[in-house]
Amino acid sequence: MLKAARLYSTQGRVAILKVLIKAGRPLSQDEIAGLSGRKHFDKVTIYRTLESLLKVGLVHKAFIDKRAWHFELAHNCSERQCHPHFTCTNCGNTHCLTGVSLPLAKSPHKGFVIHRQQVHLEGLCPACA
Repeated sequence: MLKAARLYSTQGRVAILKVLIKAGRPLSQDEIAGLSGRKHFDKVTIYRTLESLLKVGLVHKAFIDKRAWHFELAHNCSERQCHPHFTCTNCGNTHCLTGVSLPLAKSPHKGFVIHRQQVHLEGLCPACA
């Protein structure tokens, strides 16, 4: 992935990509730090690494929750639309709804230009319903 994106393969990039691949769901920067198992990665290193992965399109910002961005691999999304995400209001788990496609919204208001659509749904997951 890194070679195809023309990025050097560093310990930080490899560790973060492995965490995101294994998780299969969007993660906050703190969750990425905790799951990376590498105590020598400080928040600045993780932030800079995520920024480099964002810049080349390997990772994207899925949504913001509790004032923290959540990141995931960008392979299930297009430039114009991300797959929907569902967060359970009871247990707090977030699920990627990659099999759900929604039509792109068209602005009913003059002058608004939509560049990207992201949908975040909330409710009860099957375990909590």
